Amino acid sequence: MSRFAALYTDEDMSALVATLLRSRGLEVTTVPEQATLGKTDREQLEFAASLRRCLVTHNRVDFERLHLQFLEDGKEHCGIIVVPQKNAYEIAQRIGILVNSLTADRINNQLLYA
Repeated sequence: MSRFAALYTDEDMSALVATLLRSRGLEVTTVPEQATLGKTDREQLEFAASLRRCLVTHNRVDFERLHLQFLEDGKEHCGIIVVPQKNAYEIAQRIGILVNSLTADRINNQLLYA
């Protein structure tokens, strides 16, 4: 059982958020680092799942829809964390609190709000 979820931030998330999360000891990769810019939201979620990473996004509407589609289709993902657009320090704090309070196994297939 993994203690902390590994994270994958989508292209709308500031690079500073990833840096701040790493400074908290979390494992993070980003869309630019993975060279997946321009992929659809579905492709991003599938890619995150292939890496066994929880996707972090500001895009509530599209990822709520995708989460439900994955459930209906019997597909699994490693979690989706939706966080409102705030300053990078507050975003990192919210994500850090959430990820530190739940194991990676508890985040799997969940849609969470930070």
